[in-house]
This record gives sequence, structure tokens and C-alpha cells, in this order.
Amino acid sequence: MSRTLLWKRLLIWGVCLWGILFALPNAFYPTVERHNDAAATLAETGTLPSGSEADLAGWPGWMPSDLMALGLDLRGGAHLLAEVHVEEVHATRMEVLWPSVRDALRERRGEVGTIRRLEAPAGELRVAIGNPEGMQAALGAVRALATPVVSLSGIGQTDIEVAGSGDTLTIRLSEAEQKASDERSLQQSLEIIRRRVDEVGTREPTIMRQGADRILIQVPGIGSAAELKSLIGTTAQLTFHPVLGRTANPDGAGSPGDLVLPSATEPGQYYILDRSPVVSGDNLVDAQPAFDQNNRPAVNFRFDAPGARAFGDYTAANIGSPFAIVLDGEVISAPVIQSHIPGGSGIITGDFDVEESTELAVLLRAGALPAGMTFLEERTIGPELGADSIEAGQRAAVIGMIAVVAFMLACYGGFGVMANIALALNMALLLAVLSVIGATLTLPGIAGIVLTMGMAVDANVLIFERIREELRQGRPAGRAIETGFDKALSAIMDSNITGLLTAVIMFAVGSGPVRGFAVTLGLGILTSMFTAVYVTRLIVETWMRWRKPKTVSVKGVLKLAPDNTAIDFFRAQWLTFGASVAAVVASLLLVAVLGLNFGIDFKGGTTIRAETTQAVDMGAYRAALSEMALGDVAITEVFDPSFRPDQHVVTIRIEAQEGHEALSPQGVAQVEAAIRAVDPVVDFTAVESVGPKVSSELIWLALAAVAAGAAGILIYVWMRFEWQFAVGTVAALIHDIVVTVGIFALFGLKFDLTIVAALLTILGYSVNDTVVIFDRLRENIAKYKTMPLRDLMNLSANETLGRTLMTATTTLIALVVLLVFGGDVIRGFVFAMLLGVILGTWSTLYVAKNIVLFLGIDRGGKEKRAADHEFAHIEA
Repeated sequence: MSRTLLWKRLLIWGVCLWGILFALPNAFYPTVERHNDAAATLAETGTLPSGSEADLAGWPGWMPSDLMALGLDLRGGAHLLAEVHVEEVHATRMEVLWPSVRDALRERRGEVGTIRRLEAPAGELRVAIGNPEGMQAALGAVRALATPVVSLSGIGQTDIEVAGSGDTLTIRLSEAEQKASDERSLQQSLEIIRRRVDEVGTREPTIMRQGADRILIQVPGIGSAAELKSLIGTTAQLTFHPVLGRTANPDGAGSPGDLVLPSATEPGQYYILDRSPVVSGDNLVDAQPAFDQNNRPAVNFRFDAPGARAFGDYTAANIGSPFAIVLDGEVISAPVIQSHIPGGSGIITGDFDVEESTELAVLLRAGALPAGMTFLEERTIGPELGADSIEAGQRAAVIGMIAVVAFMLACYGGFGVMANIALALNMALLLAVLSVIGATLTLPGIAGIVLTMGMAVDANVLIFERIREELRQGRPAGRAIETGFDKALSAIMDSNITGLLTAVIMFAVGSGPVRGFAVTLGLGILTSMFTAVYVTRLIVETWMRWRKPKTVSVKGVLKLAPDNTAIDFFRAQWLTFGASVAAVVASLLLVAVLGLNFGIDFKGGTTIRAETTQAVDMGAYRAALSEMALGDVAITEVFDPSFRPDQHVVTIRIEAQEGHEALSPQGVAQVEAAIRAVDPVVDFTAVESVGPKVSSELIWLALAAVAAGAAGILIYVWMRFEWQFAVGTVAALIHDIVVTVGIFALFGLKFDLTIVAALLTILGYSVNDTVVIFDRLRENIAKYKTMPLRDLMNLSANETLGRTLMTATTTLIALVVLLVFGGDVIRGFVFAMLLGVILGTWSTLYVAKNIVLFLGIDRGGKEKRAADHEFAHIEA
């Protein structure tokens, strides 16, 4: 066996050492309770307490200290998906433009006549002129107000479009300016939300843009989604307007161009204001809670230089006149200007307490959101549920590791020990990479890690099975090992690249838990390829140099497939392939007739998770909610062998409410109060709401994800092999996906986003298995040029049968451990994966090869052999 170059050995061991050092801090990870204590102290004092993550519970300070951040499902917190009303910004732009348009037209009064503003759709400004013959002069005056669009997509365009018809002038934003404005509004909203969250000292928030007009906000450690909404949901738009009058009847008050707003402190009173503000909240540089001269809570504010100048000029010219302080469409104060206020500072008083003045100061400091928002999706996850999820994940990971290690030892003996060392280093490298890149670990992410343990041994199995073949052919130990590594490389690369392709597609089109799983799966594939190809080889090489054995044995006490099997996989092909076709047809009928039990991700609505220490009376729960007119309500008790004996978990699913995206926070509170009335010891650990608008989009997104995954695999296999192989591979994938979905329809199992992640993973696993056989088939076609294709396929399947069974078994071991010990949150995901592994193994042996045999392949440019087309041939 050739010796690896010194610099390569040093590099490989260096990477392994780096992985161990950067993974170890996670073993000192603070507990959930210490996390929550640290977050609470940070919120109160603005600094981390001693003994939190800063010292990692005894971890040396001079060592690497990067940690994986815990996701909401592991730590608790709130999740919101907000849609920004960018069309409001367009309307605001028209309001700001109106004074300039009015002044420009007044300068041409001799040509255009009288000027009158008309009612117009949102985002448009319409002006009637008294002299229609002066329309060209009016158009020229208004077009002179246009400015170039500040955007790469709007080069050479102006911000407004002006048109005239009859006596009506119409002004609207240009398409380029609308796009640029929407982009600015989203970026401004992102920054303002981030500042507002940071103001209250919340740690590690996730605030990111999704799509054209949506923002995802995830904040660990916060009490509820309702609390988070109260912090960021208000626009906090502060403006100062001249007061034109007061009225008790807002209907018809003032002129069409005036603003009529209610008083926040005097019910029934309305103020008539000049629509154009003197100063806006954009000029605000500071706001602090304070007390006025009567010791009542107030807010001190201060403007920037332009704002201070405008504020000072206005107060100097209007002494004795009232002006209004408007916050979010209400007049909170309308003091009379007593004197010139040159410093640009003042005080806001109103009917609010200390807490409200503090919150108002926070909102004003953070700035005004440019537009309102609708919350399409919200989730609250209690820290207790997070602690349970962590415990379940840790338990599943440890048991899964032990089971896989024991299985490898039983199958490969001493070589199994080497594979297990490589597996441990693979886990260390995976954790190190996740820590360094700052990945957020979620429960599906833990599932990805556990699944990686089952699938990571696949590369080692490919290598060991190749070494076994070489040893059976009588090659010396060193030569057999080196040849085994070299010949297995092609199959390892092809099978893992298809899995990596699936992970990339999952990350690109997925969201939330799907992305978390994709990250761990993709990184796990990369680290397992490195450890199998380089680390395992170096371990075996080091052992060979140290022990210098004359013979080696790659076997243990357990053998799943005998040597030199000669199974005819086409012997009952009409039965096996026919059964597969029948299963696909039956699954499609089941989905069409029974439908799928869509989870809240796809159906919309609200799910409340409740935990209690007393026996659950389902009838009492239903009776408590029957009078609330909530529509379709489903109450189910969750059974889990990992629960404590006194722990009972119930999920309450409520359909999306008519006229609303989901159940309001007040509605959730009423449901919780009704349940608590019949079960005083109940505790509500999670609330999840998804609006129907989001759910309908997620259905198409899921379909696109699966279709993109299949298309990507089709293209890759076509490039690496031939088109017939690609068609056979995709046919097997379709079989696995459709039958899995059919079983979910048959048993009414919940179908949500995590199941989509499972389906995508099934794509990767199934193609992994199929590609290994096709890779051997390609090798055998070159070796046995005259052997019929049917016999070549049987030979290839038999030669790789040991690897097929080994990989399926190790993956099934990891999945069974997850199913039993991983907790009920990911049970549906794991069950789908179990089905996928079983169906994937079947379709590899009895679907993909049959399709290729039916299509035939071009061998050396000659005419296809008749035997290649004899799909219906049954051996006597």
C-alpha cells in the first residue's frame, strides 16, 4: 500500500485536530436555564452575567469558544413572518408631493386657472385645473419636479409619471421608482425592526428578508409572539402639524386637503390639521422617558439640525397658535406655542404611565417604520418544550451513535473500529463547522446529524466491500486495500454529490426547519466524504505500517449478504415491477380520494400545544371550546414513550378564521382560559399560527422543491451516465415519493413542511443507492463487452448487495432510534424517512434497473442487442 505524502498526512491530521478543538466547546454548552438567566440579565443590564457563555461553564478562555446557536424549537421564543404594506409608501409619497405640485401650479395660475385636488386611488395624485387649454403648461410645471431614479434598474428614468386628460392632471410613481421605493422600504423596515429588538437587549435574533415584501423575525427568549408583535408591530410615526381647528363631528370637517384626526386623550374630539407636517419623526435623534413639571410620565425628544431649524422657524412665526403632536394617526397633544423654541428639543405629555412612556421612547428612538405590516405567520415556543426537545435530541444522538458503532463492529471487526474512529472524527468536524459558521441548531437539524451518522458509514461500507472483493480474488493485503479505496472513489463521489445536490435544493427553496435540516445534511455529506476518502485511508495505512500484517480480514461476527450471491432480480419481474406500478397507481388514487391531512403549514390556522400532569378529559376540552364559534377544531392527545409518566400532551388545532390570517392573540388567550377552566394545572408550551395566504404559497413551494430536486438529479445522472440511466433513476424516485405520500393519505398522517424535507431527503437517499449499482454496471459493461445487459445488471446488483443492505440497515438503525427516542415533534419526519429507506432499497433493486433494461443502452455505438429489449422475458 503506497504511503501518503507527509504534507498530506499533516494536513489531514491538522484538519481533524481543528475539528476536535472547535467542536469541544459545545460539550460545555450552557443549560437552557442558564441561557434564559443570561438573556434576562442582558435585557435588564445590557451586559452578560459572569458564568454564562462567556466562560462556557469552565471551558478555558484561551481556547476556541464558538458555539452553535440554539433554534427556537430548542430554546423557546417567538417567530413572526410579516408582510410590509409597501403600497402605503407610494400613497405617502403622493401626500408629500402635493404641496410642491400645488406651489408649481400656482406659479402658472394665469395659464392653468384654478387648482383643485381630486379624490384618487392610493398611490396617485389627481388635480383638476380650471383652464383645460393650459394643460401643456401644467404638465411642464409638474414634470419639472421629477428627479432621476436612484437605482441601477432605473437608469435614465425619473421618479414620477405625469399625464393629462381633459382638465385632470394625474401623477403617479414610475415603475422604476416603485421598485426602488419598495427596496428602500424593505431595507428600512429591516433596520428599524432590528434596532427595536436590540433596544430591549434580546440576544441572537434572526431578522431577515424573505421574498419581495416579507420579513422573518425570530427572537429567542422572548415570552410570546404577541409580546414581540407589540414591540415591532406599531409604525410609531411621529409628526408635528399646524392646527386649523377642532370639531366633534369629523364628517365633512375641514377642506378636502385637510387632515382630520381623533384626540388620544379627549374621546369624541377631533383636530383639523394641515396635511403637510412641519417636522416628522425622521428628524428625531433621541427620545428618553422623563417626567413633566407636574411629575407625570412624559417623553423628552430632540431633533437633528434640519429638524431643529424647521421646528424653531415655525415656533417663532406662530407664537400663540396651537400645533399638534401626532403619533400613529392620533393627536396625543396639541399645546399652544408660548415662545420661540430654537434648540430643537421638547417634551411629549399624555395620558400614559411609566411603562408606556418607556416603550414609546424605545419606538421613537428606533425610528418609524415606513409602512404598516400584516403578520402572516406566528409561533410561540415555551422554554419547557425547548428543554424537552434538547433532551430528546441528545438522547437520540447518543443512542444512535452507540447503535451504529456496535453494528459496524459486528459487521467489520477491526476495520469497523477504524470506521468508527472516522465516524467520531466526522461528527467532530460537522459540529466544528456548524459552530464556526454560526449555524442555528434546530430539532430537524439534530435529526440531520443523527441521520448523517447512519448515512456517513456508506462510504466506508463501499470501500470495505470493495476490499473484500479484492481479497476474494487473491490479491495481497496491501494491494487489495489500495485497489478497494481507488475503485470505490467513483461510486462515493457520485452517490454523495447527488445527496449534496438535494441538500442545496432544500436550502434554496425551503424555509425554517427544512433549511435547518438541509444545512446539517449538506455539511454532513461533505465531512463524511472527507473522513471516508482521506481519514479512513490514513488510519488503515497507519495500522498497516505499524502491524505489517501478511493477511487481513474485513469481516466480523455478522454478515448480511453471503459472498458471491447469484440472485436473479428479474426472475419475477412482472410480479415485482407490477407491484410497484400498482402501488404508485393506488397511492395516486388514495391522494385523490382521501386527500392529505395537511398540517398548519399548508392549511393555515392555529395550533396550541398544552401539557398537563393530570389525565386528559378530551370531552371536557371539546365542551370548553364548543361555545366559542371557532369553526373546525381538532383536539388530539400526543403519545410518546419518552414522556414522563405524569406528562400528558395535547394539541389543539383551530382552522384559519374568516377575515383573519389566523387566530388573534386575544382569541388564543380566550382558548387558553377556557381550557384552563376545566384543567387548572395545564401549561401552554407552544402556539403556532399560519395565515392561509402563506399556506397556499407553501404548497406550491413544496411542489417546486420536490420537482427541482428530481430535475437536478435527472440532469446529473444524465451527465454522468446515459439518458436511460437518468430516466430509470427518476422513475425510481417518483415511485418512492408517490408511495410514501400515498401511505400518509391512507393513514391520515399529518403532512407538513418537515415531511417535505423528508421527501427531499428520500430523493437523495434513493438516488444514492441507485447510482452505486449503476456505477458498478458502467464498470462491468467495459469489463464484459459481450455479456447481455440483463445478466450484467444482475451481476452488478449482486456485487453491490452487501453494500445495499449495510447502508439501508445502518440508516434504519439511526431512524428507529430517532423514532423511539427523538420526541413527538419530529416523529412524522422520521416515519416518512423510514418509509423512504425501505422503498428506496426496493426501487433500486426492482424499479430503476427494469426501466433501463426496457429502454436498452447503446453499447459501443452498435445496434442494441435484442436481449436488451426482452423486458418481458421470464427465465424458465
